[in-house]
Amino acid sequence: MAINTALTDILACPLCKGKLKYDKEQNRLICTVDRLAYRISQHIPVLLADEATALTSDECEKWRS
Repeated sequence: MAINTALTDILACPLCKGKLKYDKEQNRLICTVDRLAYRISQHIPVLLADEATALTSDECEKWRS
C-alpha cells in the first residue's frame, strides 16, 4: 500500500530541507540534492540520514527530470 501523497507534499529532506519525491515503485522518498533515498516502513517515512541509502548517478538523473 502506498503512502498518502498529501503527506509527501509537506515532507522535507532532514539534511537540506528540500522537497522529496515519492518513488512509488520502490516505496521510498527521494532527495536529489543530497542523492539519498529514505525508506517508508509501514506507511511511515523513515527520515533519518543514517538510514538513508545513496542514489546512483543514474537514479539521481532519473528523478531530476
